[in-house]
Amino acid sequence: MTRILHVVTNVGHYDDPSRHPTGLWLSELSHAWDVFEQHGFEQTIVSPMGGPSPLEPRSLKFPNYDKSAKTWHRDPARMALLETTAHPNDIDPSDYDAIFFTGGHAVMYDFPDSPGLQRLTRQIWENGGVVASVCHGYCGLLNTTLSDGTHLVTGRRVTGFAWQEEVLARVDKLVPYNAEQEMKNRGALYEKARLPFVSYAVADGRLVTGQNPGSAKETAQKVAALLP
Repeated sequence: MTRILHVVTNVGHYDDPSRHPTGLWLSELSHAWDVFEQHGFEQTIVSPMGGPSPLEPRSLKFPNYDKSAKTWHRDPARMALLETTAHPNDIDPSDYDAIFFTGGHAVMYDFPDSPGLQRLTRQIWENGGVVASVCHGYCGLLNTTLSDGTHLVTGRRVTGFAWQEEVLARVDKLVPYNAEQEMKNRGALYEKARLPFVSYAVADGRLVTGQNPGSAKETAQKVAALLP
């Protein structure tokens, strides 16, 4: 049985004076989940602290609140999965074939410096598994190092939410850092689509990344293509 480990946030607001709400971008999880479910993969959800994962309010509005997201949101069993996410310490990375980091601006706060997530990512990668992210999920790869001390992303092709997209989404003054630039600072070969907000996914060997919420399905399909 092929097994996927999804990563979601525990953060529910920006760290700004008005504490603007944020959280998991639901369609990024639901679209990927749908793809993996169609392949018969077993799926688990983990978060940096375990427990509840709040939803980004904007992901529950048109046009982001599509059929896939609505189906998840209206299913009590699916929503319960987001109230009871696993803690990294409860996960044996040798059980998983891939780790998939979902997004939402919230992950910019709790993904990068989570020792548990870094450990899971490193071990899944070094076991020959797939490491994947969509949108801001790539913040979870910023500080992950391999056993030899090098950053996982150094010298590898990567995409994720672009700074241009932050500006167009009018959150460039709210976000804690420029994720695109931070990726480049770590030696990643960052790339993006010619137009903002269109689906764009990159596979560099076993590292698969998607640029924005609209890229979740394509990213998951590229992950599935690498798995047995």
